[in-house]
Amino acid sequence: MNTATSQPRRLTILGSTGSIGTNTLDVIRQMGGRDRFDIMALTGHGNVALLAEQALVTGARLAVTSDENQYIALKDMLSGSDIDVAAGSSGLHEAASLEADWVMAAIVGTAGLQPTLTAAARGADIALANKECLVSAGELFIETVRKGGGKIIPVDSEHSAIFQCLDENHRDTLERIVLTASGGPFRTFTRQQMADVSVQTARAHPNWSMGLKVSIGSASMFNKALEMIEAKHLFDLTPDQIEVIVHPQSIVHSMVGYRDGSVLAQLGVPDMRTAIGYALSYPKRAALDVDRLDFTKLARLDFEAPDLDRFPAIRLARTALERGGLQGAVLNAAEECAFEAFVEEKIGFLAMADVVEDVMDHLSGLAPATVIADVFAADAQARRRAQEVILNQGCTG
Repeated sequence: MNTATSQPRRLTILGSTGSIGTNTLDVIRQMGGRDRFDIMALTGHGNVALLAEQALVTGARLAVTSDENQYIALKDMLSGSDIDVAAGSSGLHEAASLEADWVMAAIVGTAGLQPTLTAAARGADIALANKECLVSAGELFIETVRKGGGKIIPVDSEHSAIFQCLDENHRDTLERIVLTASGGPFRTFTRQQMADVSVQTARAHPNWSMGLKVSIGSASMFNKALEMIEAKHLFDLTPDQIEVIVHPQSIVHSMVGYRDGSVLAQLGVPDMRTAIGYALSYPKRAALDVDRLDFTKLARLDFEAPDLDRFPAIRLARTALERGGLQGAVLNAAEECAFEAFVEEKIGFLAMADVVEDVMDHLSGLAPATVIADVFAADAQARRRAQEVILNQGCTG
């Protein structure tokens, strides 16, 4: 950990304008800002006004918009500064290639895979908030990090909780991990009620303030499905070691069970800055201005099994875990397509799982990936099939 007299730590944030990115910048501010951290690069997509503001406040060396159409606007906003500007996939590659010691991987979706791999290959420590790196390219990503010499520090609250509770020196004593899920806004809805929900209703998470993609994923529990696959790779688990339980208060972020019957849990007020702060200060803990958990005000902590009929995403994740190979990449690509179709009101909320299941069954025989091109090929195949299924559902709906 840096002291006040040491050189600033070099950081890059891939996806600085999203909820993870903005919370990361707040943690950086709380931990000393420009006095302790040298921001190498910030990347965003369409919100170039916020990206430019962030770059100016932090003194970033490079600002990148992944939307090439926004390049001129971003360049104009940063004219007169010393901040370099880039755009598109080449810009993301440039950002990931800069010599940052620590990289926040917070670009949502498959778009974040290649730049995160680039950063991992050169040996950066990866604060991992992008699920797709492990869901779609699990073994390849783990091997890339190993060869690069860096480490993965999970930022998802559930995986951060497991990371904090896991005794790496005695892995042989591990029995299971338990991922907690809030159940989202439809925890008590019937399937009939869920069939006609709107996008606005689905995005209203009861405990967290998140972006649209993550909010819809929480409502459908596809986020938890991705987290199951992510946990398998991140912690080198077998499918039967991964459990999911619904915990509506979101106070227990996840748990680790050991062979003597002990269960260790990480608890806290729902706030992504806690996990981000731990990833940035690991193996120490930073002093953060977040709400403290007051046990005297906790009326109750509830736990219940997920209903696989209403939330089939959990069942589909377990299928992907058991099949192995490229089923994670297939599930992820199909889910992204189904999400977009739901947001565009082409299919209903429950139809998202139907699309994913069809694509998984259709592409269940893909051989395991040996190079990253295999992952992108599987992703493309899954998206083509998903669009066919969505079109057919639209014609018959």
